[in-house]
Amino acid sequence: MSNQDPDAEAVVDILASSEASDLILKYELDAPPEKVWRAITIPEFREQWLPGKDLAETEPLAEVAGEEVSYRMKDSAPPYLESVVAFQLRPEENGGSILTIVHRLTGTRQIPMKPKAANNNEPTMMLAA
Repeated sequence: MSNQDPDAEAVVDILASSEASDLILKYELDAPPEKVWRAITIPEFREQWLPGKDLAETEPLAEVAGEEVSYRMKDSAPPYLESVVAFQLRPEENGGSILTIVHRLTGTRQIPMKPKAANNNEPTMMLAA
């Protein structure tokens, strides 16, 4: 699933989620499901695109062979958010695969965001070069 592999060409859709903190990505891959499954579950292959240092635990939290696997992740920098990433795989009629990735924050911490009104009338600040 590297950028050099022609089977890894994908179309990505970002989907709306019922949970505000979920990020859902959907990829249409030219690779057969068996090949994609190996890439997301065999540590030597997974390490190429999802390094073990990014995972809280290198072992999956849950797995349904050939269909879904999930891992727990933890940020290495503040605010040290924890999340669960689930990889859902299903075959496509043309022999390819549909890979859906659901990234969900866990815990009660929220990312602070201050919305600004479009007409907030604050002065525009320019950065010095």
